[in-house]
Amino acid sequence: MNLSRNQRPLYLQIKNILKDRILHGVYPIKANIPSEPQLEKEFEVSKITIRNAIKELVQEGYLEKGSGKRTKVIRNTATSKLSTWKRFTELLVEEGNQVQKQLLQVEVIMTEEGTEPHQLFGAQCVRIERLYSLNNVPYTHYTHYLTMRIGEIDQWELNDQSLYEWLEEQEITLAKYRDHFAVAFASPLVEEKLRVQEKTPLLKRLRYSYDETDEVIEYSEGFYNTGMHSYIVNYNV
Repeated sequence: MNLSRNQRPLYLQIKNILKDRILHGVYPIKANIPSEPQLEKEFEVSKITIRNAIKELVQEGYLEKGSGKRTKVIRNTATSKLSTWKRFTELLVEEGNQVQKQLLQVEVIMTEEGTEPHQLFGAQCVRIERLYSLNNVPYTHYTHYLTMRIGEIDQWELNDQSLYEWLEEQEITLAKYRDHFAVAFASPLVEEKLRVQEKTPLLKRLRYSYDETDEVIEYSEGFYNTGMHSYIVNYNV
């Protein structure tokens, strides 16, 4: 697997990739993650790098070192700074589903006048396109637009990492977000990627993510094929 060799320490990159796999059900609760030699081979790094990554996840409560060389998943939910409710992905994983994600594109674009990205970010912004699958069937398509303030993005870092965690690593703290929901038709390109028929009604979610100064850092448009699975919000009181 390709890792960024000129930015964050390798063990932190691997830690975040393993954590993301836990949160998306690739490594289920109570299951053992691959052995250290297997991870060394996959990431092409040293034994100490893998051990440091695992040590971080043990300290954060995701993994537990067992007898011999076994390391077991003991938690598959994240602690979010944004709210007190569980992320939708976590709820899907808790039900026994596996969520796969595919990074389709990362690019700097010129925004069109009159569009929401233009009004929020001006003439230029970063555009990220992602596709999420539920048990290997396309389920959700996201298009994220971000302020140019975030700087350069290494595509490899976003392949196996949460966008919001990546922003935190860039010292951009998200203080709140606002979601808008509606039933809508997606563009033909999005319909094709979700493998739905033309003019299929989909759940559309618009998200505005704000930093501590109320500046919009991210605006995203997501389409959910709720014919496969309902969208759930679970509040922790």
